[in-house]
Amino acid sequence: MRRLFIFGLDAAPPMLLFDRFRDYLPNFSKILEKSIYGPMKSCDPPITIPAWMVMMTGREPGEMGVYGFRHRKGYDYIDFSISSSRSIRVRKVWDYLGEAGYKSFVMGLPPTYPPSKLNGWMISCFLTPNSKAKYTYPPSLKEEVAGIVGDYVFDVPFRREDRESLAKELFDMTKQHAEVAIKMAGSKPWDLFIYMEIGLDRVQHAFWKYMDENHPRYTPHKDFSIVILDYYKLLDDILGRILRLLRDEDILMIVSDHGAKMMKGAFAINDWLIEKGYLVVKGDIEPGSRLSDVDIDWSRSIAWGWGGYYARIFLNVKDREKEGVVDWGEYDDVRRELARNLLSIHGPNGEYWRNHVYTPEELYKDVNGNPPDLMVYFDDLYWRSAGTLGYSDPYLPENDTGPDDAVHDYDGVFILYDPLRNSPEEIRCSIYDVFPTILDIFGLKSPADIRGSSLL
Repeated sequence: MRRLFIFGLDAAPPMLLFDRFRDYLPNFSKILEKSIYGPMKSCDPPITIPAWMVMMTGREPGEMGVYGFRHRKGYDYIDFSISSSRSIRVRKVWDYLGEAGYKSFVMGLPPTYPPSKLNGWMISCFLTPNSKAKYTYPPSLKEEVAGIVGDYVFDVPFRREDRESLAKELFDMTKQHAEVAIKMAGSKPWDLFIYMEIGLDRVQHAFWKYMDENHPRYTPHKDFSIVILDYYKLLDDILGRILRLLRDEDILMIVSDHGAKMMKGAFAINDWLIEKGYLVVKGDIEPGSRLSDVDIDWSRSIAWGWGGYYARIFLNVKDREKEGVVDWGEYDDVRRELARNLLSIHGPNGEYWRNHVYTPEELYKDVNGNPPDLMVYFDDLYWRSAGTLGYSDPYLPENDTGPDDAVHDYDGVFILYDPLRNSPEEIRCSIYDVFPTILDIFGLKSPADIRGSSLL
């Protein structure tokens, strides 16, 4: 049976990997000559959590009840929890393979902290607090990892001003991850190996404005302007090492959960809701305040929002929220009116924005957990949603939670390299197609109720 190695690149956009940087990446260029490849449409929302688990389960975010890194706790106004492996209660691709007798090695895929039992091995993801935590399955694998690299680094704080040390830490972390992946792939009897690298997402967020001449805050720099390209070269070197350890008949898949592009700014959604009369606050507000720090008159408020790559809007509904004011009989009308107003938001100079406003029911066949009432993408995702408030102008030139130059884009990348192929095939596909394709490679049937289909 042929083995499958999956190299996951968080936030890799087609425009960089397939076009702008391709001539600098000999290993990527070589495999594209024998691959099925192309842009891969992410899920809604196109963010790391839930996108990687959409890819590995074939299930929609609504079915999983996971709409981002944060979960609303019940119908509380402020309280939330952070996603973890326990948030994903559906079967993953390695569960299906394990039942068929195949062994999987899963490394760095979010959210896999805390690690769970499988027929194989697991090293958890960037959500792991530190190397003192229990981050492997089986637990004894932790000693093997430490024997290779010492203290394992899961992530690097990337929203910070010190770009020079940040670049070094990101490159060092990625080299460490690669060392572990290569050693493990060369020593374990795996059938499926998944190695996901979070560093690409971090380096693009931190250095995009130095690379992109069209960025509104473009800042050419003798060192920082080539950091992203140098990082892709590092990934190309790692790919070369992966190719050298694979058998002649092994298949390689390279995927990203979403893409990336320049960030034009952040829109302070709660300030806009205040201006429009949907959210009522008492007293003055310090610029940059969080909702939890503001005295909100919930008895007079209709809606509030969360920040992030998209805005999550919640209505204050009677018999659902503690001080709800929206009658269920008026719920649909209020939501439609608010959606129309959100769609009409324009740019800071009156320019047209291509906004998208969805109800969860529009996007998903099942809606579980505690979803937002509306999901909003500002200007095709070029503008983040700022959850903080108290600004004199809702149009913020930068991110409200720390330095950040990039946002997510809808399209990630898909590459399926089969050394037995003789020619390339360019396609467009969906993130939902990855799960059934993996099962198909191993001769297994997909559940009938998933959205995607095999690309073989």
